[in-house]
Amino acid sequence: MLLWFLPLFLLLIMVGLPVVFALLASPIVLVMLEGDQRNVVAGLYRNLYNGMDSFPLMALPFFMLAGEIMNRGGITLRLVEFSQAFMGHLRGGLAHVNILASILFAGLSGSAVADTSALGSTLIPAMEKNGYTRKFAAAITAASSVIGPIIPPSGIMIIYAYVMGESVAALFLAGIVPGVLVGVGLMVMVRLMADRYDLPKAERIVRKDQTITPLESAVSFVLIRINVAGLLYAVSGLVTWVIPQHVNGWLVFLVTLPVAHVIVQAIKARVSNDFRLVCKKAVAPLQTPIIILGGILIGVFTPTEASAVAVAYALIVSFFVLRSMNGRDLIDVLTRSAVSTSAVLFLVGAAVSFKTVVSLSHAPEILSDYILSLSNNPLVLLFLINLLLFIVGMFLDAGPAIIILGPILGPIFVDLGVHPVHFAIIMSVNLTVGLATPPMGLVLFVASTVSGEKVETISKAILPFLAVEVFVIFLITYVPAISMTVPYLAGFLGCGPEVGFAACISPSP
Repeated sequence: MLLWFLPLFLLLIMVGLPVVFALLASPIVLVMLEGDQRNVVAGLYRNLYNGMDSFPLMALPFFMLAGEIMNRGGITLRLVEFSQAFMGHLRGGLAHVNILASILFAGLSGSAVADTSALGSTLIPAMEKNGYTRKFAAAITAASSVIGPIIPPSGIMIIYAYVMGESVAALFLAGIVPGVLVGVGLMVMVRLMADRYDLPKAERIVRKDQTITPLESAVSFVLIRINVAGLLYAVSGLVTWVIPQHVNGWLVFLVTLPVAHVIVQAIKARVSNDFRLVCKKAVAPLQTPIIILGGILIGVFTPTEASAVAVAYALIVSFFVLRSMNGRDLIDVLTRSAVSTSAVLFLVGAAVSFKTVVSLSHAPEILSDYILSLSNNPLVLLFLINLLLFIVGMFLDAGPAIIILGPILGPIFVDLGVHPVHFAIIMSVNLTVGLATPPMGLVLFVASTVSGEKVETISKAILPFLAVEVFVIFLITYVPAISMTVPYLAGFLGCGPEVGFAACISPSP
């Protein structure tokens, strides 16, 4: 009888019950009908708490708080101006700006909803004023917002790593290229649509007579040179004949600093003063993903510790460098973050409880036998599972879907030879795209609220962009190198460049 928990869960969702309560109610109803012979209800409540009591999950509230602080601190506007300076001159320029801003914002918040809300409130009115239809502006905002949970930091990848016991760092690194690929694909689609739909022409948009405080200017001056020097150091480290193995890494970094200064000065001489100020004002905010990934890669802190460092950095930047926040703002930010975090963690706890009933029902074994009976070809099964995940993503949020389906589907495909990290990215990207997929995609409703356009209208306008994202999903599925190369080079797959790539991404028998 417990096998009916999933149909009952879907029925409760369809009648409008919130997901978290449907997750708890459906198994409770069934086990009570069975007489609760195994004391499942008591176990559900225990698992509700145990599902939230986890050190890795602490990264979620910290990353959400860092995103709230950055958004309240005026970071969104700086990212939009930075994107306009680079992409505004292209045909369909503000659509490209929207996508690039989503890529940059993804490194700060890791949330599709936050992306849609923050960037949509700024860019949708600007695009409409520039000659775009409101439905197109809302559609491109919703479509590009799914990049948020793919490029690190990513809340759903933290959840996946927690449920499946994978490395958060490996998943973060594996999401970089797929996230950028989604953004590039959307830009290509905008360019193809530009002439056919006569999208407005634009010119490079750089706000004149900008100002910057001496402190922020000094901070940007230092950070730009450190970033360029770090990039030079990383590139030189890949070319083993440039730097002998016995040379101290810090010494090499110090040598690259003067070179970085010369490069920056050469670039500075070629751009206008206004363009330079736009770039300098974006430097401090854009350090957040660099600090997170850099600290994890060099082993300074774990992903959970990195989330706390991100909050500290966001506070320092907003309060002391940009001076765009005060104590009253912080109270509001903490309140909003607490509410958002409690909702997410309650959902995770409920989904972990739900997973208990899944294991008692033997659904994983039954579904595994059924899937393997369809075909022995992993490529065919990957195609079918992508269809299943796409359909699930239409109705269910990514977090609960990962917790429910991850333990069921993950082991099946790992046994078929798919690397755990590769399958994690397939599942995460697929369910993330579901956030923008009709009829129940969450960001569609957020975009509708921000733009004032009907969900049905946005759903029609977003279809070409969804087609691009589905194409990228299948590309990621059948070309493992897209997602696996970066964590492989960084040594987060349990092996490094000294092991062949094919051997490294193949699970041990």
